[in-house]
Amino acid sequence: MLVAVLGTTISPYLFFWQASEEVEEANSVKRLHTRMIPMRARLLKRRLDVGVGTFFSNVGMYFIMLTTALMLHRNGITHIETSKEAAEALRPLAGNFAALLFTVAIIGVGFLAVPIMSVSAAYAVAETLDWRHGFKNRFETARAFYAIIILSTLLGIAIDFTNVNAIKALFAAAVLNGLLAPFLLFAILIVATDRTLMRNHPAPLITTLLVAVTTLAMLGAALGMFLL
Repeated sequence: MLVAVLGTTISPYLFFWQASEEVEEANSVKRLHTRMIPMRARLLKRRLDVGVGTFFSNVGMYFIMLTTALMLHRNGITHIETSKEAAEALRPLAGNFAALLFTVAIIGVGFLAVPIMSVSAAYAVAETLDWRHGFKNRFETARAFYAIIILSTLLGIAIDFTNVNAIKALFAAAVLNGLLAPFLLFAILIVATDRTLMRNHPAPLITTLLVAVTTLAMLGAALGMFLL
C-alpha cells in the first residue's frame, strides 16, 4: 500500500507530460513581450507554476485519504472490489445521493486523468524513439504522437468491456509506478545536476537533496515490499 501511495503521488505523468508541457510553454515565443522576459524570470515562473500545482495536488490527496479513513476504515470497510461498493461506502456521508456523488466524481476524475495519462504515454514513447511530438505540431506533422494518444484512449475504453477488475487494476498500476519511479528519479538527478546538459542552469542544491531523499525513500519502500 505504501508503494502504491508513492506511485500515485510521484507518477509517470509528472516525468513526461508535466515536464514536456512546461518546456513547451516556456519555449513559446508567439507574443513579443514573452521574448523580452529574461530566462531567469521565466524559470522562476515555471518553478512557481509547478510548486503551486504540487502543493494543491498534495492537499487534495491528503483530504482524500483522510476522508477515506474516517468514512470507510473507521466503519470497517477495508476491501472495495467494485464501483458499486465504493458508491455504497459513501452512503453515511451522502445518504441517498451516494451513487450520484460517486458517479459525478468518477466522471470528473475521468475528464482529468484520461487525457493526461494518454498524452503522457505519447510523450514517453515519442521522446524515447525521437519522434516529432508536442501540441505545437499539427496532426499531419506528428502522426505517431497523436496516434498513441488515440490508441491509448481506445484501449482504456476497451478495458471497460472486459472482466478486468478496475479497482485491482488501478492498485496494480499504482504499485508498478511506485517500483519504476525511483529509477526515473535517479535518471533525472543525473541530468538535472549536469551543467552541460542543463546549459549552466543545474538544479539547486536544496532541490537535488530533496529529490535524492525521495529517490532513496521510494527505493527503500520498493525493496521492503519484496523483503518484508
